[in-house]
Parts: sequence; C-alpha cells; structure tokens
Amino acid sequence: MPPSSPDFFDEGTLVAVLTAQPIDRPLDYLAPEGGCLPGAFVEVPLGPRKVLGVVWGPGRGGFDLSKARAIIRVLDVAPMRDEMQAFLRRAADYTLTPMPAMLRLATRAPGLSDPPSMQKVYRLGTSEPSRMTDARARVLEVLRSYGGFGFTLKELSDQAGVTASVVKGLVAQGAVREEDTPRDMPFARLDPDLPSKALTEDQEAAAKALREGLRSDTYGTTLLRGVTGSGKTEVYLEAVAEALRQGRQALVLLPEIALTAEFLNRVEVRFGARPAEWHSGVTMTERRRTWKMVGQGGAQMVVGARSALFLPYQNLGLIIVDEEHDTSYKQEDGVLYNARDMAVLRAAICGARVILASATPSLESWANAEAGKYDRLELNARYGAAVMPELAAIDMRTQKLPSNRWISPSLQAAVNARIAKGEQALLFLNRRGYAPTTICRACGHQIGCEHCDARMVEHRFQKRLVCHQCGESAPLPTTCPSCGVEDRLAAVGPGVERLAEEAAALFPEARIAVLSSDLFGSARALKEQIEEIANGGADIIIGTQLVAKGHNFPLLTLVGVIDADLGLQGSDLRAAERTFQLMRQVAGRAGRAERRGTALLQTFQPEHPVIRAILAGDENGFWRAEADARRQAGVPPFGRMAGIILSSPDMQVAFDIGEDLARRDGPLRQVGAEVFGPAPAPIARIRGRHRVRLLVKAPKGVALQGAVADWVAQVRLPPQARLTVDIDPQSFY
Repeated sequence: MPPSSPDFFDEGTLVAVLTAQPIDRPLDYLAPEGGCLPGAFVEVPLGPRKVLGVVWGPGRGGFDLSKARAIIRVLDVAPMRDEMQAFLRRAADYTLTPMPAMLRLATRAPGLSDPPSMQKVYRLGTSEPSRMTDARARVLEVLRSYGGFGFTLKELSDQAGVTASVVKGLVAQGAVREEDTPRDMPFARLDPDLPSKALTEDQEAAAKALREGLRSDTYGTTLLRGVTGSGKTEVYLEAVAEALRQGRQALVLLPEIALTAEFLNRVEVRFGARPAEWHSGVTMTERRRTWKMVGQGGAQMVVGARSALFLPYQNLGLIIVDEEHDTSYKQEDGVLYNARDMAVLRAAICGARVILASATPSLESWANAEAGKYDRLELNARYGAAVMPELAAIDMRTQKLPSNRWISPSLQAAVNARIAKGEQALLFLNRRGYAPTTICRACGHQIGCEHCDARMVEHRFQKRLVCHQCGESAPLPTTCPSCGVEDRLAAVGPGVERLAEEAAALFPEARIAVLSSDLFGSARALKEQIEEIANGGADIIIGTQLVAKGHNFPLLTLVGVIDADLGLQGSDLRAAERTFQLMRQVAGRAGRAERRGTALLQTFQPEHPVIRAILAGDENGFWRAEADARRQAGVPPFGRMAGIILSSPDMQVAFDIGEDLARRDGPLRQVGAEVFGPAPAPIARIRGRHRVRLLVKAPKGVALQGAVADWVAQVRLPPQARLTVDIDPQSFY
C-alpha cells in the first residue's frame, strides 16, 4: 500500500482497483455506499461483466470523473493486508510477472463473491443401507476416502459418478448425513501442548534452536539437514507448536499430494485435530473455506502445495518447506516462480521464520548456509533402531544380461534373498510408462508426437502411446506409420510397466505393486495404494521418483536402482546435483525400521564422481566439488541466469524475434550480462508451437530483472508469438 494511502475511503472517493484481468494497471472506480477499506476485496463492473478486484490505493484520476463507475459491492472477506500486497508486488518484480497474474494466484478459490449463507453438506452416516448397489457403494467409498470432508450434493454426485437421487436415497437410509452448515466454518483448534513423541538428544537440541528462533519474533531462515529417517518432521512440528502457542499461523509446504495423508495423520496425533489443506486433491467447498478461514484466523495451520504461499494469512509466523530441494517447487507454466525462494521472500516481509528441511539440500541452500545467510541444524542419526543403509554399486559391464533384460543377476539374487525373509524390495526406475521409445525394426522410425518434438511413450496397461510433454495419446499401432510394415514395432528401453513384466517373470511367486503417478486416477487412490504397501501388501515395489519422497515402508530393506546413470546425461547444469539427491533419497527408503537396509545401484560408470560420492556417503565432499565447478563456470548459485522462451506456430517467426533480441543486447551489456542463442529448445515443439531459447548469464549481485525487462521491451511480438521470461531457470527443456 503506498505510504500516502488513507485508512479508509469514504463513499464516492476515487479508488484504484486491481483486477485479475489482463490489464496493465489498476482501474479507477468510485468507493461504494458505506465506503471501503484499503485492500478490500470488491466486485466491480468491467464492460458488461462483473469481476473480482482489490482496492489497491487512491485513484489516479486525470479523466472526466462523471464517467467513473462505482464499485458494485464489498465482499464479506478479510481485506488484503499490506504485507500481502507488498509480497505480490515484490514477487511480480522478481519474476517479471504482470500484477493481474499475481492477483490470480492470490484469489484461486471459487465462490469468493458468494454472500455468506447456509448450505447443505453431506458426510458419512452411521448406518448401512438396506440394499447395496454399485452406485451407492461408490458414494460411500468417496466419503470414506476423503476422511470426514463435507461435500455439496453436486460435488458428491460428480465425484461418485451418480445422480443426486442416489445420494438422497442414502440420506433416507441414514448411511449419509445431510447437515445444514455455514458455508465456511473455522477449523478445529490445534493444541500445541499435547504430548509429543520422545525426542533424541540430537532432535531436542534442534527443536530448542527452532523454538528460540520463533521467540525472537524476527525473520530468519534455517536449513534443517538430516539423513533420511532422522526425524526432521518431529523436530519441525515442535517449531509449529511454538508458532501456535504464540497465536501465529504455520504453513507446511510438501512437494507431492501423495505425501499429505501420512503427514496429516502425524499432525493429528501431535495436535489433536487436522489442519487445513490446500492442494488439487481438495474439494472446491473446502478450498473456499480454507481461503476464507486463513484470512480470518480460523485456520491455524495449512498443509499444502506451492500455491498455498499465496493464501491471505492473517498472522503468518512460520513457513516450512519440506524436501526443499525438490524440483516440483518450481512452477514451470503461468507465473514462473520457485516456492522455496518465494517462501523466504514472504517470511522476510512479515517477520516470519522459514525452515528448509531436506536430507539432500539444494546447492543454493547449502551455499547460503555456508555463507552464513541461513542458520544450519544437522541431524546425523536415524531415529530409534533404524540405521543408514549399506550402499553398493553393481558394475553392469561385468553382468551377463540379454538385450531385453534390465534386472541384473546380482540384483535378482538380492531380491530373492529379501523375499525369502518376508521383507520388501523396491526396484526404482527414473521414468514412467512401459518404455521411453517405440521403434520400427524394419526402417528405424521412432514414433513421435504429432504436436511436439518428443517421443511417444508406450503405456501398456492403458494400451496407448502417451506424450509426456503435452498429454496427447494414441492407440498402440500395429503397423509402422513410416514404412507400413506390420508387427515390427518394438518398445526400446525400460519403463515401470515393462520392468513389472520382467519382475513377474523373474519372481513368479512375488506380489508386485507398481507406483507411478500416471497409473492412478486420483490422489486418494494413490494414497490408498501407498498405505496398503506400507502394511505389507506387496513383496516387490516398482516405482518412479514418486517413491523417493517421504514415504515410510517399514518392511522395505532393499532398494535396487535400475538406471543410476540416467540423470548424468544431458546438458542440465543441475544434472549431477539431481542425480546425487535422487539416489540418496531412494536409498534412504531402505531399512527405516529395525532391519538394516541395502541399496544397490546398477551403473555402467561406477568410477563417475557422482556415483563415487553417493557410495561413500560423502555429502559435503560432493557439495564442495560441485560448488567449485559452478563457481568457476559463473553459474547459479555463484552467478545469475534468466531463460527466454519464444514460441510461435511458425518456427522462422520465433527465430527472427530471437535474432532481433540477440542483436539488441545493449541493456544486458550495461550490467555485465551476456546472451547466448537463439537456439532451438531441446524440445523444439510442444502442442504445435515451435520453441526457441535464449539464455542470459550475469555475475552474482547484478540487478538482472530490470535489464531483462528493458531488453525484451524493445521488441513487438507479432500475432500468435509468445515470449516467456524465466528468472533462475530450473529446467532447460
């Protein structure tokens, strides 16, 4: 809010209203009857429509005020606080995002303009229906799987795929409860003083340091580094307890929806109630309730995905970014932001504390801790009886394997030994689907996506080819689309589904479970499968990156990594870092209870520095070597980067704009930055649009955003061409 902004705008005063519509500035309106507060959420006329907006400050004027239109009404929600406005402005400046797009992120809740009212919601009842049908069973299953959530009639019937009359019939039988409830109720109070788990000396020391940080009532960031299974969650929940005692709100960001079920159970055990949730697995009714209650102080704790950072907290005191190194914290479409970095920015504005928790921190966070910008806490022992797994490499150059097999004899023997003991084994693969490429053995043609420059991936369970870039799918062909020869198409390279077939042949008696995000229709179905596996419902788990994060399988004592070398290929500057993190995380799934675990990495490069560092467990040695290499190259975190993606249906148009930009690099040279490109993006076409990349590299400490903004402002984009700026790019596809 500008310093000159008054505390209240009387009726008829000219005010500036920022809307989420793609307009380059706030628009002037007259304050409504009764006046309005700065930051008030309002409904305003825009052409023939009514749109949502926020009172952003005094109006600018400079036009015939008799033509000014009045705000229609003020919404019955808490006004946007000054610190939230400051956060949106600074996030917009940092990411070079227009303010309307930032406001869209901050108002992503349905029905905000609906007046408060009562509504009928439906919950699980206490009786069984006298007669069970498939439709009734689906309704009851939806209610059970959402753990007590209330549904509107439409939400419940849509989720279950039934008509409203099926739900009403269950109400009449007492199997479903129909309740009148205010649309948006406060969440149950969390009790920070309930007994916590007994902490080890190590954990108690870390928890004490975090509590003291919160009591200082000042901003600060702490890197909480602990080996997998060391109890980081228990430690940071003690920091949450301290924030709650102070009457401040806590936010816990998790990288995957699949992690929330187990985590929510732990929160409920610790604090006696469930927190608010904010992610794509939550119903629209709950989403609006969370948004409103966060703003009114009726939600003490939020557990959510990266967009939970943009909720209107009344008194935010603590942000925890769990698995802070995870690449899913970077949003790669729409507003391009990194939730880890935005968490630090938001906390700095409102005087909150940040905890970045990870077993394998990002190099950026490691470097900030080394430089003293972040505090550092270490947990070096696993909790209870669990000990770190033994790590070993299987040199694939010495293994005798047919060309269509991926599980080595050494790994096969190790899996058999674990199954014989009643333990579980995980076979980890760094990709989804049946196989990454389908090739014609007659002419060599590789089947690609019609809309992208990407290979189609065979998903045998679905009997389809799928493009992992744009989601396009097609039936499995029987003839080659290039040469027309029948029955010569072959799937090349392993995927989880193909590996499952191989495992079924090698281990015919074993119960095999496949865990991959694209094999499940909903987050709830995925959570249920994970719980079943944790309870011993499988002997062999075959999984992708999904299983590397946060899940606890007590019977799992062997991890076999099928393709440990995969991430070491390509030109990504973070390839070594990501391979190191992923292999360490996957290995950490083994032996999390009393039994010692083993992790076996199948590799063709056992002498590679990354593989050697993983096997030696020399994390600090790896980070120092990686930091030295990045420092010499002048790349993040020891330099700055920005990616520019130009896209157009016409490849030449995209290249012409790129070449024009490369010639006009004066604003970049003025700050010591240089531009590379234009060049075709590694995936040069997605959804029919040709993509061209430029990369800007600058010394650390340079005001890069202003220079990039001046640079790209020099070109006018022709119709259908798009330009996207990615500050601090995480991926380079």
